[in-house]
Amino acid sequence: MKKIAILGSTGSIGTQTLEIVGANPDLQVVALAANSSVEKMEAQARTFSPMVVGMWTEEAAKDLRERLADLPVRVVCGMEGLLEIATLPQAEVLVTAIVGMIGIKPTIAAIQAGKAIALANKETLVTAGHLIIPLAKERGVSILPVDSEHSAIFQSLNGENPDRISKILLTASGGPFRGKTRQELEEVRVEDALKHPNWSMGKKITIDSATMVNKGLEVMEAKWLFGVDLPQIQVVVHPQSIIHSMVEYVDGAIMAQLGMPDMKLPIQYALFYPDRRPMMGKRVDFFSLKQITFEEPDLEAFPGLRLAYRAMEAGGSMPTVYNAANERAVSLFLNGRIRYLQIAELIEAAMDRHQVIVHPSVEEILMVQQWTEELTDKEVLQC
Repeated sequence: MKKIAILGSTGSIGTQTLEIVGANPDLQVVALAANSSVEKMEAQARTFSPMVVGMWTEEAAKDLRERLADLPVRVVCGMEGLLEIATLPQAEVLVTAIVGMIGIKPTIAAIQAGKAIALANKETLVTAGHLIIPLAKERGVSILPVDSEHSAIFQSLNGENPDRISKILLTASGGPFRGKTRQELEEVRVEDALKHPNWSMGKKITIDSATMVNKGLEVMEAKWLFGVDLPQIQVVVHPQSIIHSMVEYVDGAIMAQLGMPDMKLPIQYALFYPDRRPMMGKRVDFFSLKQITFEEPDLEAFPGLRLAYRAMEAGGSMPTVYNAANERAVSLFLNGRIRYLQIAELIEAAMDRHQVIVHPSVEEILMVQQWTEELTDKEVLQC
């Protein structure tokens, strides 16, 4: 019986993880945490009987305690609650499906406690990869990628010498605005940006896909996960989302992982690695597919990807600025306070004003986050 804890259990990755748990009786949930979805958490607690559940606010935790008064479950809240769940002695694997930089401290705590990490939180490595990867190696902890692209790279590296990597080919669907010019993107509405052609995801990551900032974050994450240099990571637009990513080796051979665009596959692979389990679902039909195509990303229409390379080249605290400015800008866009194209403009403005901290601590990373959010708000007020 493998025991798991999930941070972000009511979100897209979290709910799909629980579907996998429901289909595999040798998986047991011992802890769950979410932001504010009390009703969903109550339903999950009643279905999976965890020992501990966590909510971000005390108000939500109080509501949940009252709802679950008839169950032998402890309700915790805030960062203290996340840290308790991350280090729960009974848990073997921590699934980090929580959104944002809030995932950094719990991930570090879980690694220090010797837990395997099923990583679905990009921001953790983007902003603190220089701290987390060495710590995981020191503690002998596995970091198993849950993102479809990084899982594909991980699978394509199986049995191969990582020192023989020539290039990582990171695929991107292109999002809902693939092929659009910058001029055509001037009047993009929120509802347009939320219509992803292939994937069903949460609002924030769907907007990130539309701007290709999500791919920029994945470039940074890939650098840390697979120990390659930035020039070795090439983004390839692949609209069908059947090839999830590829690895080219020094002899020119390319290994790829293919499958339907379904997040359950990489989630299940991470939970059972190195085993593979049967899973119901649609399979790739090559006769119906007929062709797969590839394109070069348009860095003029989607400057968020270009800025990601710039942030990673600068290193230190600059990726934190990139990520934090994007998080704040996406929130402003979703709330109708800025235009779509202003997302990348606000990221660049914050990066232009930042003085890099070469090797930031967790406290410095969080300070830079706060500075960036405040600067971004000021930029919007001045517009």
